[in-house]
Amino acid sequence: MDEHDPESKAARKALRHELRMVAVRPRRWGLWLLTIGLLLMLAPGAWGVHSLWGWSPLFLGMVAACASAPLLAISIWLRRRYARQRRTLISPRR
Repeated sequence: MDEHDPESKAARKALRHELRMVAVRPRRWGLWLLTIGLLLMLAPGAWGVHSLWGWSPLFLGMVAACASAPLLAISIWLRRRYARQRRTLISPRR
């Protein structure tokens, strides 16, 4: 079978891998910030953290969680744009 045939298992696997590699850095940073933010908001006392450089862990958690939203939105947008461009390049226009 042709490697670009969407019906073949190898082509689907390659496409999934290719799409996963798009916008890796913004998605990774966004997920890390979201995780840190949620941990700081939900359980700051579990690690004995009551103040970080004079700032409340709840406030820092909210800032980190809010900072993750644009990064995750950008990664979604980049991935959708890449997939749309790839579809138009592979499929012939009629």
